[in-house]
Amino acid sequence: MQKISTTFSLKRRIFAITVAIFFIFCALVVRLFVLQIISGNSLQSKATDQWTRDLAIIAPRGTIYDCLGTSLAVSYTTYNVYVRAREVTKPSEVAYALSRELDLTFGNVYQKITDRSQSEVLIKMQVESEAVENLYNKHFDGVYFAETANRYYPFGNLLSQVLGFISVDNEGQSGAEAYFNDYLKGEDGYSFVQSDLQGKEIGGSLRYYVPATKGNDLYLTIDNNMQLILENVLEQIMTEQKAQSVTGLIMDADSGEMLALSSKPSFDLNDLPRDDIDALFDQSKVKAVTDIYEPGSTFKILTVAAALEEKVVSLDDRFYCPGYRIIDGERIRCWKSIGHGSQTLVEAFANSCNCCFMDLALRLGVDNFYKYMTGFGLGTKTGIDISGEASGIMMPKSSVRNVDLARMGFGHAIALTPIQLVKAVATIVNGGVVNTPHILLQIKDESGLSIKEGKSSDKAGVISEDTAQKVNYLLEQAENKAGKYTFVEGYNVGGKTGTAQKYKETGGIDQGKYISSFIGTYPADDPKFILFIMVDEPSNGAYYGSIVAAPYGKIAFSQLFEYLGEEKQDENAKTEYVEMPQLVGQSLAEGAVILKKLGLYYDLDGAGEIITAQLPPPNTSIAVGSTIVLIT
Repeated sequence: MQKISTTFSLKRRIFAITVAIFFIFCALVVRLFVLQIISGNSLQSKATDQWTRDLAIIAPRGTIYDCLGTSLAVSYTTYNVYVRAREVTKPSEVAYALSRELDLTFGNVYQKITDRSQSEVLIKMQVESEAVENLYNKHFDGVYFAETANRYYPFGNLLSQVLGFISVDNEGQSGAEAYFNDYLKGEDGYSFVQSDLQGKEIGGSLRYYVPATKGNDLYLTIDNNMQLILENVLEQIMTEQKAQSVTGLIMDADSGEMLALSSKPSFDLNDLPRDDIDALFDQSKVKAVTDIYEPGSTFKILTVAAALEEKVVSLDDRFYCPGYRIIDGERIRCWKSIGHGSQTLVEAFANSCNCCFMDLALRLGVDNFYKYMTGFGLGTKTGIDISGEASGIMMPKSSVRNVDLARMGFGHAIALTPIQLVKAVATIVNGGVVNTPHILLQIKDESGLSIKEGKSSDKAGVISEDTAQKVNYLLEQAENKAGKYTFVEGYNVGGKTGTAQKYKETGGIDQGKYISSFIGTYPADDPKFILFIMVDEPSNGAYYGSIVAAPYGKIAFSQLFEYLGEEKQDENAKTEYVEMPQLVGQSLAEGAVILKKLGLYYDLDGAGEIITAQLPPPNTSIAVGSTIVLIT
């Protein structure tokens, strides 16, 4: 019996051991499956990190070109400098060389390269080739260099807001550099070597190198020569009108392509004011896209187009302006307090008579007015391919009273961006075709193949060809008061000026602060180009758009025609000049008679009867048909 029991016990032990071995084996198989199959890649990556040291190779960004193929932003090779403290054999000598070549503090560098708790430390990014070559020739142990790329802008502060800039990590931060960053940035490469447990490079070990892939090239619709013309004029305005800021653009009226776009003050893209973030942020905004303003009289183009299309007015209709309208019990004055008297629509548009445009808005009514303004794209973004676009502000239609509608008719009680206004005007003057403003022409890959084209919609708007021709005629008459082709001698230019008061952030009119603007079209009978200039807070004594903005529009157009080689429509068109008389001390009525005889127009500042100041001063030579300012 005892023998049988012993045998049975032995079998049980053998079975138990076998089962245990089986389960251990299964556990090992499962563990190996997890390690090799499920976690294999992750563990292999961790192991590689332990026995190799790698350095990233930053990809050069794609080049940015204008529409003519001129380089506006290019990448060039720089280097990041690293130190592996465990490999440094002459720390003092290395620290001295690094601090001298890289313009760093010796103490900080020495502390970094003697801290062996870190296997690798970055000393400085984007170091120029000359400094790196000097360091490389010293053959220091433990000092390494990794290729990276920096950005160079051949024209410095030209087109600075549109181009934008990049960070030290080679990422776009503003402008086109940020908006098209995914196309421009390319794909980084890397290099790595095998190292021992302490992070030291193993001599004779394998080295691996995967080159970076350059980003795609970006072609903008901007014409660099037009941009230069525009920016020179804007700088002239800043100097002469002592403005807080000035914004300008030139757009193709048919396609929506932005040919020039800028704001001043600006900054040099090769010397960013990174120590003043507020100034950098403000000056890097494309204000034609991001900032809203009350447009004033330039908005009258939209009102008259809607009224003509709706057939509530004709070019021969007459309006009487006593200097004000009373609507909903409120007195709303025309800018000319003594009134314009009886005038046709053509004359009222040239005179920029507020009373006429109050009447037009009321004839349209709220529903029709909003139908057309919505059709022009007000209250919504244009879709331009620039970051930070604002939508503008329109009152809810349900809350609009007649007095509100009347003010909207002449460009008050409504806010929009310059790009919204220019898009709306383009939609009107080109016969009703709506095009999306854009700066992208195309994007090409490294082989030169186009992978993305600029967007340009082509949908019908709310304005007919007949209305477009009438509006173009009004714009032509408004700027050529002294005769055909006299605004820019020999050229058929149309245009409209605007003046609007500014408002405080807390609400209410900001007394003495204005925005002056000018929008011009060429050729006036079938516009190809639209020029827009906006002057924020001119402080040189005048603020009317006809005085502050329009003369610079004339300069810009003149230079633009010279660049394009445009032939004059009338070689015989000549501008006559007269001498500005002394009007100070005379009555407004007397001054008005004198100016009319000389063929001069005037804007009025004040509600008095006696002229106390005038712009320009007496004895100034001034073109017939010009507008001067009388202060009473």
